[in-house]
Amino acid sequence: MTQQEDHKKPENFRDKVSTIGDKGKRLWIFPKKPKGRYTTARSILSWFQLVLLLAGPFIKVNGNPLLMLNIIERKFVIFGQVFWPQDFYLFALLLVAFFISIILFTSIWGRVWCGWLCPQTVFMEMLFRKIEYTIEGDFRQQKKLAEMPWNKEKIIKKSLKTFLFFVHSWVIGNVFLGYIIGGDALLELITDDPKNHVAGLTVMAFFTLAFFWLYMWFREQFCTFLCPYARLQSVMLDNNSIAVAYDETRGEPRMRGQARKTAPSAGDCVDCGLCQQVCPTGIDIRNGFPQLECINCTACMDACDAVMDSTKKPRGLIRYASKNMIDNRTKFRITPRVMIYTTLLTALLSFCAMLLLLRSDVDVNLLRARGFTYQVRPDGKVSNLYNAVITNKSSKPAYIDIVTSIGQIIKVDPNNEVAPGKQVEWKFFIFAPPESLREGRNNITINFMQDKQIFQTDEISFLAPGKGNKK
Repeated sequence: MTQQEDHKKPENFRDKVSTIGDKGKRLWIFPKKPKGRYTTARSILSWFQLVLLLAGPFIKVNGNPLLMLNIIERKFVIFGQVFWPQDFYLFALLLVAFFISIILFTSIWGRVWCGWLCPQTVFMEMLFRKIEYTIEGDFRQQKKLAEMPWNKEKIIKKSLKTFLFFVHSWVIGNVFLGYIIGGDALLELITDDPKNHVAGLTVMAFFTLAFFWLYMWFREQFCTFLCPYARLQSVMLDNNSIAVAYDETRGEPRMRGQARKTAPSAGDCVDCGLCQQVCPTGIDIRNGFPQLECINCTACMDACDAVMDSTKKPRGLIRYASKNMIDNRTKFRITPRVMIYTTLLTALLSFCAMLLLLRSDVDVNLLRARGFTYQVRPDGKVSNLYNAVITNKSSKPAYIDIVTSIGQIIKVDPNNEVAPGKQVEWKFFIFAPPESLREGRNNITINFMQDKQIFQTDEISFLAPGKGNKK
């Protein structure tokens, strides 16, 4: 059996997780500090993301937060657009479009979201991991520190790291809460008397401890065990999906040192193990595609490219590629599956865009009052009773006036204000002179106005008595 055949045969790496030992004990990962063009690009993108994520609750568009998911008040703000429970159908369609976009994106690019854009990865690798490298050193120093007894050096370094991790977790926990209650409410929560915000401070403490536990201990296990995207990626990927992959055809059989000089069939892989040392989830990318723990972070690509440069071999032994691109040496192609997802997503987004363009800040549902017919008033005028259900979808109070083509409108409640995100039911009478009416059903026009502008016009029936019944 050749070395290449021997490498292709074992698949037992799929039967276990890289962070769990044979006895079920947690294996702590000490990744080597990565460097290279992809790491530099990810760092630049990550700093931009960190600024955006931390400032997000305080950025406003048209007076509204950039993003807020207030489940308590059932108020959702996306890119400054407010969605209330009355817009649930639209919010649900946008959510479906979001999931379809994830499926489409994954079908083409695999888990590139996890390595480049996911907040979990950005915070862990670009913030907390850098703090760890600064205090404890690179992977060898970290291993040495973990194995040494508790002395002065270890106590100082571990205490400092724990303190900084907790402070950053507190900041992230506050920002996360800000995405729920809004930036203004968060500032009030922090600056006001704590006795007035016991519930809010309790939630803040919970988020702080949750993030501290996540980044101090749980770490890469979140991506493997808890993240639903990781669990579902296997059904989204196929042999045409692009991911971080090892070119087995070019790299095998892998050899190191003097063995390479006496073996003319040696592959480009020098079996240095750097790709495994820099991996934040502890996998060996050479085992095959796909691997559950791989988050497509490109650390192994940078490490391998550096080795290829030193051995005068072309870069790309580990690169972004699909299984078919490596095995069959084919180029990337658009598959029918991708075309179907693209068509479906385009149609859904177009439909959502149309609904958003047609969506008004205030909606009115006008009906005649049930169980009531006309009434003839002592002055001879005829009255009909109507119900108007008014929904204010904006984030500001709406002041609504009602105007009709005939007669006079008298509201049961004279107040004309509708609070933000509220739905109210108004009852009002229309009094019309008998000479302007014909017997039986009359079609009249009712205009609903805001800021002296008509935003909705309805036609509705007005009942009048026969000539012999007018008293």
